[in-house]
Amino acid sequence: ANTHDSPGQVITNNSTAESTVSRFPVFRLHDCRVLTHYVLPLVPAVLLSFLLAGCDKPQSPPPPPPEVTVMNVESKDSPVTFHVVGITESSQQVEVRARVDGFLDDRLYTEGSIIKKGDVMFRMDAKPFEAQLDAAKAALAEQEARLWTARADLKRVKPLAKANAVSLKELDDSQGRVNAAAAAVEMAQADVETAELNLGYTTIYAPVTGASSFARIQNGAYVDQKNSLLTYVAQLDPIWVDFSVSEDELLSLRSQRKQGQLQLPDSGMLDIELVMADGSVYPETGKIFFRDANYSTETGTFLLRATFANPDQELRPGQFVRVRVKGMIRPDAILVPQQAVLQGAQGFFVWIVDSEGKAQTRNVEVGDWQDDNWFVYKGLSDGDSLITDGIVRLAKGTPVKIVQPEAGESEGAVKRD
Repeated sequence: ANTHDSPGQVITNNSTAESTVSRFPVFRLHDCRVLTHYVLPLVPAVLLSFLLAGCDKPQSPPPPPPEVTVMNVESKDSPVTFHVVGITESSQQVEVRARVDGFLDDRLYTEGSIIKKGDVMFRMDAKPFEAQLDAAKAALAEQEARLWTARADLKRVKPLAKANAVSLKELDDSQGRVNAAAAAVEMAQADVETAELNLGYTTIYAPVTGASSFARIQNGAYVDQKNSLLTYVAQLDPIWVDFSVSEDELLSLRSQRKQGQLQLPDSGMLDIELVMADGSVYPETGKIFFRDANYSTETGTFLLRATFANPDQELRPGQFVRVRVKGMIRPDAILVPQQAVLQGAQGFFVWIVDSEGKAQTRNVEVGDWQDDNWFVYKGLSDGDSLITDGIVRLAKGTPVKIVQPEAGESEGAVKRD
């Protein structure tokens, strides 16, 4: 093998066809002396130059404090609105049925129209009932003739009985025939009245004023007790709204009233407001007039019913509406925007600005929602500066900059990008 004495020279092997380069350079003792005397003393100077160069760069300024919007917490008497789902019901939905058997001749109303009480809706074939009435009248006339004959016989027998010309038995028989004939006349009169009623039942009138449904029986069909339902009429003014309150909610309301957290109006009557499917508010205000006696065993809810004026028939039975129950007052309540209340591992909390202008968290106990706000029962007091916007950029103990809400936004409103 050939070697070279120069420092750092790579050793090669000439025994092979091609020379290969060793992976690592081989240094001799002389090379170590060179590193010790010439290279190592320069290392601290190089490092120091780098450190001094770094000291010459200017430091970046600290980031500005995050901007937040705050509202001053203030307790005051606040109206309370409860939201439930309800369904409209007719105040009087009446089935229109045929009272006699026979053929249906004609339908005289327009299906689905608003009809008035007493309007003719159906007419049945009256000829059989007219014949029954004539027969009843004839039977009455026959019984009246028999009564007249019995009375005439009694009138002749009485003088003879006084003169002992006839026996008392004949007198009693004559009196009995008069009494029997009088009873037969009364029965015949009742048959006439029944026939008149049946004849009158062939004309079917609207029982109430309201919206009519479609006809269940078509013209020419035979009507009997099995298919006597012809249609129904639903009274629309006034109209009812049924809604339910769960047992938990009702017990909570009672507890809050006992503790003074809720107050009923002086009249004791709550106002009921309806919100339609399109978000519009029904112009009439209703009142609760019915409370069910029992809880529903199927749903565990308590049924309430309110009545509303419906002069324009805007509401129809079977509509789902949102019910707002108004009139209760929560005294000395603290109401904060919903976006200011957050939930973490320890429960609900809010961000506030302390006396040093720094952001701090505060655990709170929340209650019901009120539109876009939330009732806070514990954790806040009058005068606290509650942060309502800019929460996502906060850290505990960080100084903040308080700014005013943007134009067009109320205090505590959410700024939208």
